[in-house]
Amino acid sequence: MTYTEAMAEVEEILGRFSREEPDVDALAAEVKRATELLTLCRAKLRKAEEDVAQVLNPDKRDK
Repeated sequence: MTYTEAMAEVEEILGRFSREEPDVDALAAEVKRATELLTLCRAKLRKAEEDVAQVLNPDKRDK
């Protein structure tokens, strides 16, 4: 799953929260899914930051 796909799904979940009041069971599942997606997004952002840092600082790549 790409960062864009994950964020789109998070936005869908948030949209459902704002449009309707989910039942408790659905709420728990939606929060769990959103948390998983946000964890994935954070990991992808960290990786992108590392990749950019390596490109901008090639001397530190092998250290």
